[in-house]
Amino acid sequence: MQTLEKTVMKGGEFIIKQVEASEIFTPEDFNEEQRMVSETCQEFIEKEVLPHLDLIDSHKDPEIMPKLLDEAGKLGLLGTSVPTEYGGFGMDFNTSMLVAEVIGASHSFAVALSAHTGIGTLPILYYGNEEQKMQYLPKLASGEFKAAYCLTEPDSGSDANSGKSKAVLSADGKNYVLNGQKMWITNGGFADVFTVFAKIDSDENLSAFIVEKSFPGITMNAEEEKMGIKGSSTRQIFFNDCVVPVENLLSERGNGFKIAVNILNIGRAKLAAAAIGACKATIKHSIQYAQERKQFGVSIGSFGAIQSKLAEQSARTFASESAIYRAGKNIEDAIDSLQTGGMSPEQAKLKGVEQFAIECAILKVHGSETLDYVVDEGVQIFGGMGYSADAPMERAYRDSRINRIFEGTNEINRILAVGTLLKKAMKGQLDLIGPAMRVQKEIMGIPEFGNEPTEPLEVAKKTISNLKKSFLMVAGAAFQKIGLAFEREQEVMMFLADMMIEIYVAESAWLRVEKNGLKPFEMQMAQLYLNMAGEICQKAGKHSINAFASGDEQHMLLLGLKRFTKTQPVNVVALTRGIAAEMLKQ
Repeated sequence: MQTLEKTVMKGGEFIIKQVEASEIFTPEDFNEEQRMVSETCQEFIEKEVLPHLDLIDSHKDPEIMPKLLDEAGKLGLLGTSVPTEYGGFGMDFNTSMLVAEVIGASHSFAVALSAHTGIGTLPILYYGNEEQKMQYLPKLASGEFKAAYCLTEPDSGSDANSGKSKAVLSADGKNYVLNGQKMWITNGGFADVFTVFAKIDSDENLSAFIVEKSFPGITMNAEEEKMGIKGSSTRQIFFNDCVVPVENLLSERGNGFKIAVNILNIGRAKLAAAAIGACKATIKHSIQYAQERKQFGVSIGSFGAIQSKLAEQSARTFASESAIYRAGKNIEDAIDSLQTGGMSPEQAKLKGVEQFAIECAILKVHGSETLDYVVDEGVQIFGGMGYSADAPMERAYRDSRINRIFEGTNEINRILAVGTLLKKAMKGQLDLIGPAMRVQKEIMGIPEFGNEPTEPLEVAKKTISNLKKSFLMVAGAAFQKIGLAFEREQEVMMFLADMMIEIYVAESAWLRVEKNGLKPFEMQMAQLYLNMAGEICQKAGKHSINAFASGDEQHMLLLGLKRFTKTQPVNVVALTRGIAAEMLKQ
């Protein structure tokens, strides 16, 4: 166990530690069994889901989504994370991420399946007692029961603990009487089991309850009309003196907010994986159209303006995908370490994910914003046809937008990532002070000249190391200046989050390139992405410094930022043409 503890990465530690390529997991590392799971998912959505997207979105057949979930259940796709003793497959974290990725290309169905397998099932899996698990998990894994998650209320969104739903113990002590209103409930129209959050009496914190659709006192509004994911069932649900047996209290009284937070961490990582699946499907359509569409006598894929879009779609997706499975392996390693130390599998999974809350927030932001970029450029590549409902880009464009709001808005997740990092530092769980002080000392010294690396991998490693220094310099100076009021400076926190996100993702891409043997196509995408990441870090760092510093301090910090965010000149045109040529060939 001592050896394991030395090698297991800590959440947020990437910002102060050099990571070896051999330590990470890449999509190329999936084994034969995992690839077979991926192929099963792909075949299912191609045969059963994609041909029926218009019908799904129309809500003309309200039974089609439950039927598709039934079919997915028969294939085992609803029980990937459920242990075998409860009727599932008990797959590891990265395999469940792979399933989320492939299913992510199925539009509204992806939302329904993700809600069922994630926020619908996991609260019972991780927090339920043995009786609750035996009662509900086998039916959830098979699809006999469909699941939903009832947290959001009209006046409580990001501030989930401010919910007004109440539960009162009945006079005979056998039931809770639940009253409240929940909104934006995915799968609400057909779910059999709801995880409902409410405060018992005048408690400060939420509790969680397992509520069956058959319980008295449940009513709901009609289906919501939405911008996108139109086929996803989304309803407001009302609990009017809903009678819930006391044995359906999930976990302990007052533990609901903790349940909500921890389940959302998992949901954020899975959402990022699903977004990458949607990116890949969109890129495939973009390439096909660029090859087929002729203008001025040639395919539009031969035009530099189109090639630059294809290349950036690919580079961003490659980098985001690299970060997703790198984080997934870190989480798996943490889970294994905790289980080796004697923790139960369920507790280990929760704690393992919780340790990487920073990375989960990073993945969610980057994955959702990568998808938004990819679909936007997909529409542009299609031109006028991109705006037509007869072509695939119109649905892809409107369905993508919700992902920046799902699982906590991207603003909340940016603030969460930086806030959690600083809290870890203040608790002594992560040594940020030592590295930050070394960086401060370095910027006061004379820069070294000469012996600059020339090989692309070594150049990238030095660039990423310097970007980490730029973050430590800006974050350290900001915290020294602002102090305990730091969390009220949300703009500064979001600038710092942008730096963190780009550093993590760019490093992930290059670690993947190194582990896979420096393949030219992958190197080109990693180079293009790192060039973009450096520019974002420079801009975000400058805005952050200018927000809290002035005079000589401001001047010194800006000079340090320029020094640490300096990147080697890159011929972006040559890179994008090379990437696009390979994409079109493949």
